[in-house]
Amino acid sequence: MDANPPQPLAPEDFYFDGPNLVFTAAYHLKRGSCCGSGCRHCPYRGEAADAPPAPAPAKG
Repeated sequence: MDANPPQPLAPEDFYFDGPNLVFTAAYHLKRGSCCGSGCRHCPYRGEAADAPPAPAPAKG
């Protein structure tokens, strides 16, 4: 079993902008690092170059 299972999203972690789910800075701070996706509210913007590229969205 995973030592750190994913936690459910809290209301302050996201909002919807039309059909898009947008993560807030609060969520990113809980996540603890930049994912490299260029997120709108990323508090780690200066660290994005050090992050591995985010996986491409699944097509289908």
